[in-house]
Amino acid sequence: MTTPQSPQKAAPLPLLSAMMFLQFFIWGAWYVTVTGWLNDLGLGGLTVWVFSVCPIAAIASPVFLGVVADRFFASQKVMGILHILGGVFLILLPLVVNGTTPGEVPENVWMRFFHPCVLLLLGHALCYMPTLALSSSIALSHIANAEKQFPVVRVAGTIGWIVASGYVVAKLLAGGDKSPEQFYVAGGAGILLGLLSFALPNTPPPLAGKKVRVGELLGLDAIALLKKPQFALFILCSLLICIPLSGYYQQARNFVDYSGMAEPANKMSFGQMSEVFFMLIMPLIIARLGVKKMLFFGMLAWVARYGLFALGAPDKVAWMIIVGILLHGICYDFFFVAGQIYVDKDTPHAIRGQAQSFFVLITQGVGMLIGAQAINWLVENSTSTAVVEGVEVVTKNWEKIWLWPCAFAGVIALIFLFFFKEPKKEEKAAA
Repeated sequence: MTTPQSPQKAAPLPLLSAMMFLQFFIWGAWYVTVTGWLNDLGLGGLTVWVFSVCPIAAIASPVFLGVVADRFFASQKVMGILHILGGVFLILLPLVVNGTTPGEVPENVWMRFFHPCVLLLLGHALCYMPTLALSSSIALSHIANAEKQFPVVRVAGTIGWIVASGYVVAKLLAGGDKSPEQFYVAGGAGILLGLLSFALPNTPPPLAGKKVRVGELLGLDAIALLKKPQFALFILCSLLICIPLSGYYQQARNFVDYSGMAEPANKMSFGQMSEVFFMLIMPLIIARLGVKKMLFFGMLAWVARYGLFALGAPDKVAWMIIVGILLHGICYDFFFVAGQIYVDKDTPHAIRGQAQSFFVLITQGVGMLIGAQAINWLVENSTSTAVVEGVEVVTKNWEKIWLWPCAFAGVIALIFLFFFKEPKKEEKAAA
């Protein structure tokens, strides 16, 4: 998604903050909490594809944005239509897949993709993922000072996620994250944001009249940057580190539930609370540490998180699990924010937008998609079934489940530490 070079008429910050609040409220109202509902219906086997739909949509969205949103229609109108349609998909989900007719989970993992639950969530994700770029583009187009004002607008999004998962779903819905009403909440918020979008200031398509180039849409022109060994190492480590990241989104809520803590969705929202804190102090930290140390500490926090989960699993040690969740602020902000800064500063100006698209494609798309499949394989191979007094008991070896991503992230962090060299100031200037 290309952002206009200069801001248009400024819009009230409360309006843009409300847009961003609802943008992430929608995602937070179902993305992590959905596993509670799936497990309650006996559809846990669908988890692998439920957590693959967003990465698939992230891979597809640059093409849609480049062909349609950037060239033919005003951004706020495209966002409005997409959110209304995406909201309808979510509202249909509990109507099609309910407690009385949840459907069968095929034995073949690839056939599970065609379950109505997965297909409806895929439809929603294909509508939702492009709006992440659209909402940021609209905000950046209508604020006077991006460096000072955009963080305020963006933090409203994280607060929206916290309110959705940690309060509305966890505390207001009967049954918490096992309730199908979470999809009505998310879908209703989507339709509300869709209607609100038409009241946002006009944001014309930034590439109107320009020819479509596939390489530009996918950020493939940035592949030439892989000739630079340090950039290639950064992209490789970014891809690999996102594989264990999928495990957190897909299984951490189930792990909290296993530990016996009440309201798993509420506990998971602690991660977004820490994200708000670290996002606000990010300018101070990066000025002191620099990009390489920020990225390394972000990776190291993932090792610590999964290590705490593994150590706390046998005895269900609550404080270890909570601290692991609270590390999310460092895990996410240090890696992704610092990564975007590195990409911006270490690439030629002419292809910086494509380089950012390529970074998102590799991490949120390819890395998370591989991770969703890998963590599912690991969980299935760490699960045993036994019959105790005539009752089938399913047991997951959570220690093993978390040790593997811990070790994997640790190896990537060490490779990055010893072989990655942050560009010198003169090299940055030349770029």
